[in-house]
Amino acid sequence: MKSYRNSNRKGFTLVEILIVVIILGILAAIVIPQFTSASEDARKSSLQSQLQTLRSQVELYKLQHRDSYPTSDGTATGTWDWTRLTGKTDDTGAASTAATAVGPYLQQTPVNSLTNSSTVAASAAAGVGFVFQSSTGKLFGVNKDGTQATY
Repeated sequence: MKSYRNSNRKGFTLVEILIVVIILGILAAIVIPQFTSASEDARKSSLQSQLQTLRSQVELYKLQHRDSYPTSDGTATGTWDWTRLTGKTDDTGAASTAATAVGPYLQQTPVNSLTNSSTVAASAAAGVGFVFQSSTGKLFGVNKDGTQATY
């Protein structure tokens, strides 16, 4: 008569568990850095989209305001004035409630998603949200490190 050994093995050995844990650790080391840069990429993408909108709205403002900029004096070198883009103005840029008033071009003052600032300056620096180049009349964003964005 043959004797059968009852080897009803249940569970995993320590080696099998360690192998699974090591594999999971390797996968986590590969995947987690991709998610951390994803939020930064989303902020940059948001800024790019915001800049496209801002540039087109500034051009529309110029078209309806005798080729002047939304600055305190209408010139490219004047102080940037978000209220001219977020409110109704007449063709000279002054706030107006008249039936002929145009705007608003933006619902609210935009905030740079990388620097959390809406400040507009002539050059990039820490704490600045946007750069307005008076020579080209173009708005640029500012990166987290205070440099001008290239998009």
